[in-house]
Amino acid sequence: MTSTQIADLSAEQRDRILAAVDAQFDRQVRFTQELIRHPSLRGAEASAQDLLYGAMSGRGLEMDRWELDPEELAGHPGAGKVEVSYAGVDNVVGTYQPGRELGRSLILNGHVDVVPEGPEAQWQRSPWEAAIVDGWLYGRGSGDMKAGLAANLFAFDALRAAGLAPLGRIHFQSVVEEECTGNGSLSALMRGYTADAVLIPEPEEDMLVRANVGTIWFRVRVAGHPGHPREMSAGFNAIDAAYFVVEKLRELEERWNAEKDRHRYFEDLEHPINLNVGKIQGGDWNSSVPAWCELDLRIALYPGTTADDAWSELTAALAAIEHDALGHPISAEAVPTGFYAEGYVLEEGSDAERALADSHSDAFDGAALQSFTTPGYLDGRVFVQYGGVPALVYGPVSKDIHGFDERVDIESVRRITKSIALFIARWCGVESL
Repeated sequence: MTSTQIADLSAEQRDRILAAVDAQFDRQVRFTQELIRHPSLRGAEASAQDLLYGAMSGRGLEMDRWELDPEELAGHPGAGKVEVSYAGVDNVVGTYQPGRELGRSLILNGHVDVVPEGPEAQWQRSPWEAAIVDGWLYGRGSGDMKAGLAANLFAFDALRAAGLAPLGRIHFQSVVEEECTGNGSLSALMRGYTADAVLIPEPEEDMLVRANVGTIWFRVRVAGHPGHPREMSAGFNAIDAAYFVVEKLRELEERWNAEKDRHRYFEDLEHPINLNVGKIQGGDWNSSVPAWCELDLRIALYPGTTADDAWSELTAALAAIEHDALGHPISAEAVPTGFYAEGYVLEEGSDAERALADSHSDAFDGAALQSFTTPGYLDGRVFVQYGGVPALVYGPVSKDIHGFDERVDIESVRRITKSIALFIARWCGVESL
């Protein structure tokens, strides 16, 4: 096989791979449950990474683990802004090196970090219980994206159980910081990990992501003038003013949404650009007119728009707010606080997509691979923009990711694992053990 060819699989090899996924699937589900039981919130990913390090090293992979370096990352244009310590915040990579490297190389990437669970009382059960109910695996991170991380490893196991060895180099990546900056995948790229293609099994409804937005996180601080409530007219309430500032940012959001017809693949999305007020805090005393208010926000941007250009528009919109509806002068300043990431498009017709389409069809009883555009962030942009590597973001059906009772469809995970295993075989090529 040459670098311009996709390996052919015989029907017998295909069937052995599919059967091998089924044979070990109960073990795969148990491992995924164990991974969910490690609450790998931001800055607390170490125990989950320990588990994955052991799983990778136990498979005979060459291991690498390193702590993210905020100073090194800060020099890269794709890095997110960091406000937390990276002490003990590690990436884990296990590398499979074939005896004869005759096939294409591959990165199987996934993020281990999860978003906060919110009030646990509003879950049906503990977000870390990893319960299985009616064909769904529940828990924070079950869909986003610990089922995908496990699928990467067990897809590889299926090839070997089928008596096949990949002919291409494979890097299994468990990265941090996907939910807030993208710095984990970026750090892996900066460390030298690259390949001919990347597959990231995010929860994408059994489909391939064609394009997704960029994301900026930022904080707006609004100043007020304190005073006693008995003389409220003499003061200026910064929290009230913050609502007015958000209304003005909504105007920017709507202006950007009105431009969707100018951006390929986004024309049919109802509302591709979303502004989210994620956190708010302000004031110092119940009986004092608040002198300050801080808002933590997230806004999206189209592929082809640089983060710098979007930031310039955003800060100009804030600077243009001179007075609120009652004529009070407003001071609203913004600083980046996390994501400062640009969107990307996966161009159609690549060999990698063709290999995935064939594998998906085999795993999904002849169904064609569908693609779609998402108004969310994905780490695929790191590899596409800064590594020149096609990134296939493709994964199982899920519900309520980032919400209460997050869950992933177990049979969808089974089919996705089969598809990944077949894709590895086609992309990297295989030989008999």
